[in-house]
Amino acid sequence: MKLRFLWVLSLVAGASIMAQPVPRQKIDVSKLGPHTQGRVKQRFFEDFYIERNTVSSLLLKLGDKTGAVVAGTKISTAHLEITTYPSTPQIAPGDRFSVAVDIEPHSKIHVYAPGAKGYRVISFTLEPNPQVRALPLQYPASEIYFYKPLNERIPVFQKPFRLVQELVLEGTLPAQAALRGKENVTVKGSLEYQACNDKECFNPVSVPLSWTMTLRPLVLQRPGQQKQ
Repeated sequence: MKLRFLWVLSLVAGASIMAQPVPRQKIDVSKLGPHTQGRVKQRFFEDFYIERNTVSSLLLKLGDKTGAVVAGTKISTAHLEITTYPSTPQIAPGDRFSVAVDIEPHSKIHVYAPGAKGYRVISFTLEPNPQVRALPLQYPASEIYFYKPLNERIPVFQKPFRLVQELVLEGTLPAQAALRGKENVTVKGSLEYQACNDKECFNPVSVPLSWTMTLRPLVLQRPGQQKQ
C-alpha cells in the first residue's frame, strides 16, 4: 500500500529546524515540542513512497540562505559573480534535491527575468540524464527596469538573487538497476543569460555548470521501525 507522508517544517527565530516524516493526519502543533512555537509555514506532501524531499532542498525552496552544507563553486564572468552548489552532498534513488546558483550582477548590469517579452530570460539548460528528472526552475521576485529610450518597463534582476533548480533522482526499479554499482551521480548543465547595462546589451552567454553528489543506498525502512 502506498503511503502519503507529510513533512512538517516549523521555522522559529533563533531556534533549530525540525523536520520529521509522519503519516498524514491531524497534528496538534502545541504537542510537537519547544522547537515548534512558531507557525507552520508550508506543508509538503509526497504521493510516491520512494520519492522523498531532502530537508536541505526544502530549505533552499523556502529561501534559506544559511543552510548550505556543500562548499560552493565560484565562477566569474564579464557580467556576473556566480556561486553554485547542490543542496546535499549525498543522494539516494527517489530523493528530491536541488542545485542552487547564487548570482550577483556587476555594477549597472541587469539580466532579464520571466515576463521580459522579446528578451533572453536567464535560465538553466540541463544535459539529458535518464536517471535525473528536472522540475520547474524556481525564480525569485524580480524588479521593474524602466528603459527610457524605448519607454519600456521590463522585469529584470540587477541585485543579488538565487535560482533554484529542483531535481529528482529517479527511484523506479529500472532506475535503481541503472544506478547499481555507481558511487557518484553527476548533473551537468549551463546557465544561459544575456546581460545589459543602461546603454547596450552584450552577446548571450552560456556558463557550463556541474554538480557531483555521492550516491547512497535507498532506505526503505522508516525511522524507528524494527526489522522483521
